[in-house]
Amino acid sequence: MKREISSNESGWSRLTQSPYFIYLLISPLFLILFAYVVYPFYQTFLQSFNGENTLLNYQKFFSLASPANLEALWTSVYISVISVFTCALVGVTMAFLLERYEFPGRRLLSVLVLVPMALPPLVGVLSFTFLYGDSGIIPRGIQHLLDLKQTPFALKGIWGVIVVHTFTMYTYFYLTASAAIKGLDPSLEEAATSLGASRIRVWSKVILPMLTPSIVAASLLVFMVSMASYTAPLMFGVERTMTMQIYLSRTNGNLEMAATQSTILSIVSVTFLIIMRWYQNRRNYQNLSKGISVHRSEVSSKPLKIMAVIGSFIGTLILILPILVLVLISFSVDGTWTIQVLPPEYTFDHYIALFTDEKTWRPIWNSLQMGFVATIGNILFGVAAAYAMVRLNFKGKTLLDILIMVPWALPGTVVAVNIIAAFSTENIFAFNQVLIGTFWILPLAYFIRHLPLVFRSTSASLMQLDQSIEEAARSLGASWWYSFRKIVLPLTFTGVLAGTLLAFVQSIGEFVASILIYNTSTMPLSVAIFQKLYAFDFGTACAYGVLQILLILIVLVISEKLLKGSAGSAL
Repeated sequence: MKREISSNESGWSRLTQSPYFIYLLISPLFLILFAYVVYPFYQTFLQSFNGENTLLNYQKFFSLASPANLEALWTSVYISVISVFTCALVGVTMAFLLERYEFPGRRLLSVLVLVPMALPPLVGVLSFTFLYGDSGIIPRGIQHLLDLKQTPFALKGIWGVIVVHTFTMYTYFYLTASAAIKGLDPSLEEAATSLGASRIRVWSKVILPMLTPSIVAASLLVFMVSMASYTAPLMFGVERTMTMQIYLSRTNGNLEMAATQSTILSIVSVTFLIIMRWYQNRRNYQNLSKGISVHRSEVSSKPLKIMAVIGSFIGTLILILPILVLVLISFSVDGTWTIQVLPPEYTFDHYIALFTDEKTWRPIWNSLQMGFVATIGNILFGVAAAYAMVRLNFKGKTLLDILIMVPWALPGTVVAVNIIAAFSTENIFAFNQVLIGTFWILPLAYFIRHLPLVFRSTSASLMQLDQSIEEAARSLGASWWYSFRKIVLPLTFTGVLAGTLLAFVQSIGEFVASILIYNTSTMPLSVAIFQKLYAFDFGTACAYGVLQILLILIVLVISEKLLKGSAGSAL
């Protein structure tokens, strides 16, 4: 028996040490990317040439005689770049304050700071419209209070889109930066300070460089989400964006121009990906930590404590106000709120229907099931891809990175249309089944769209983990699988969990792709919300949104328990 076990272990050891083992590890991921990303995207690319080898559609796109497309491209890039800067400023600042300092209100803020993740794009935009739009509660309330002829301000246009993007996307920076800050070795800062470095120099030369992998990962996600944003520009009157142009082209039946616009949008996003990868690869960001994490410093100064209390109150109000508006409107009677500052009539019927009406409950259960299935796939393939990219050397690393990020760079409408084209007939990648109209088509779309979330977050954690720790375990006789399971995963757990949480939340709130490929039996929560909003049933739609927030809070509590359990087992 001992010889048999020794033989098996020896065979596994030879396999893992083989130069071809890495290709065995990544081959399933390349196969999935080829089947569900490359081939559908290739069909879209061919369509952009109008069925012929001609650049006519590209000439029309860049023609100065009809500048609508060029204006849309510039507006999308401008909004996306500004969104990256504003989200980074808010997200990294919040992560540093909440992870490095203990002050009055920190625990409350640490919970509420993730609340925007619970808002799906459609409901998030509408909550800001209800609050700050032309007919929003706050502008209209001020107008009535001061007896003004018109509202004093309104959130609209490009800056309205950027404000909503910042509120809903800063969590990408916050989660990845928090995971990185927890792993920083305080001795690095202490050494720099002891050598006479100022606080600003410590920030610029020690802290921020160590956060670069996390910042790059979040920047890519925010840029690509902003480029593919549809709901916010629609609601705030920004007509010339790439996603709006694609939608108009498809609506008007100009599928070739829509394919051209989609291709150009993908090229811009992939170019940003390459630039950020080049910047990240300029230096090494591994943290030579001895396992000692940063401890929070308590704010002792009384003026600073007062400022912290005031700042915490303002921050809490800003974070929960959109949620409170959703809660308020969720009790309003459908069709009664028109020109009043606040809804005039209220009822509990919407919440009763959520749990007693089978038709009302079905979209909630569908989203939970499909989001869970997609997220499991994201974890398996996202972690494997991240490990391969950071730890192993093989040909095609850049190609793998680009292929994983391409679905995130594409608008949800394009991904959905590509999936429809690929799986409306039987083929080997669908196990000779027609997936359109089945339960599995939506989890597949969610898996493809949200794979970058787990991949990027895990990659950032792996880049900070010193490889010598894993090599030491291997030198002491541990197998690759044992060292990966007992060392790599526990030390990168916060990064994996951050990406997993984002992927699950995004799956539950996915709207743009869902609306094109769902059917009556697989209707997800986001589509149900849209249908209620389209019918002006604001109360029912917001009740759905509030329930979604509660579901996400449950996920946050569970993840917090898992993190504490992981920390306890590590000690």
